[in-house]
Amino acid sequence: MATTRYEPWGLGLLSQLQKELERGAAEGSTATAEWAPAVDIKEEKDKFVIHADIPGVKPEDIDISMENGVLTIKGEKETEAKTEKEGYKRVERTYGSFYRRFSLPDTANPDAISAVSKHGVLELTIPKREDVKPKKISVASAE
Repeated sequence: MATTRYEPWGLGLLSQLQKELERGAAEGSTATAEWAPAVDIKEEKDKFVIHADIPGVKPEDIDISMENGVLTIKGEKETEAKTEKEGYKRVERTYGSFYRRFSLPDTANPDAISAVSKHGVLELTIPKREDVKPKKISVASAE
């Protein structure tokens, strides 16, 4: 079980996700992968949204799992057939397996995560739990 420091005036949940992302990269969480897709993480009022750039990867080749508060995205992009001509060969596209992991905050609802892949971008929507969403409290007049 991971210990999380409570910082009421410090880091927001989005910052915590970003911190986990940076820590995972520093610790080599992608060491077993051949490449790591670039991601954007956004916090909205009622959800978190992660966009991952995975061009050329078919939706059926993407594996997304959630275990112990950690969201894992992995998959593989197959290599295209290459031809060499007059000794010149250049490959700038990334192929092979990829792997990204994110520690989700306690406010995330792991049972309602959804994923859509469109035009090479994977969008993960992670709703916040109902019991942690901000609630408006009315103030009654005592006069």
